[in-house]
Amino acid sequence: MKKALHYLALILLVVISVGPFLWLLSTALKSPEENIFATGTLSLLPQKPTLDNFTTVWNQVSIGSYMINSIVVAAITVFLNLIFSVLAAYPLARMRFRGRQAFFVAILTTMMIPFQVIMIPLYLIMLKFGLTDASSLADFPPINAWFGLAIPFAISGFGIFFVRQALVGLPKELEESAVLDGCNSFQILTRVLVPLIYPTLATLAVFTFMASWGEFLWPSIILSEEQHFTLPVGLVYLQGAFSANWKLIAAGTVLSMLPIIAFFLLLQRYFVSGSLAGSVKG
Repeated sequence: MKKALHYLALILLVVISVGPFLWLLSTALKSPEENIFATGTLSLLPQKPTLDNFTTVWNQVSIGSYMINSIVVAAITVFLNLIFSVLAAYPLARMRFRGRQAFFVAILTTMMIPFQVIMIPLYLIMLKFGLTDASSLADFPPINAWFGLAIPFAISGFGIFFVRQALVGLPKELEESAVLDGCNSFQILTRVLVPLIYPTLATLAVFTFMASWGEFLWPSIILSEEQHFTLPVGLVYLQGAFSANWKLIAAGTVLSMLPIIAFFLLLQRYFVSGSLAGSVKG
């Protein structure tokens, strides 16, 4: 009986988690004559499945351009976040120096500051350096806008904390052996320690990619040209373009989810193992 209740709870969680996505996909596949709001005829499965909604969205809206912008910004953000997180976490985890704990506490404190508190100073800084598509210094849009979107999220307290926890769990003997072989600190980090925390880095990459991909507030602040929109901002434009045509809006939403699903599936093995390892290391 207890085992049956466990399975029932798992099934319920799956339905709650996957159900909205299946409903979204079903709406995107429904033909124009199907009424998704008709009472008494609601159906999860479309009666006449069609891909016309996807082709209409792709052809009538610059969703391909939105997707490219989001992919580039997410890639820059992930790359910078991994580099800076490793470089900041290494001395905090493996070195001894005065004020180390104070630095670590200060970094953790940054996780408690809402982004809304710092977004105006950040915007003024980006504007000063020409990292918005509306800046008078923006000679190379959308490259300026890409970096303007990525730089505020290039390093995070969570990333430093996450990588530090993985480095703390590695045995000291690894470094001692590397020192005997003539390695300096940078070589110890890049050749000995980093290869051992690939699952942690993959997990951080997934988290960072998801956060960057779904970011709406910051792009809506610094972007003014439609060709530079990222997908979250573009989806709002999509809702305005197709008014109350929820099938087309659902199709655009499904298209926006495909890259992040592919990225997660690519790193799934590392993501799962890294999540489990990070939960037990102190």
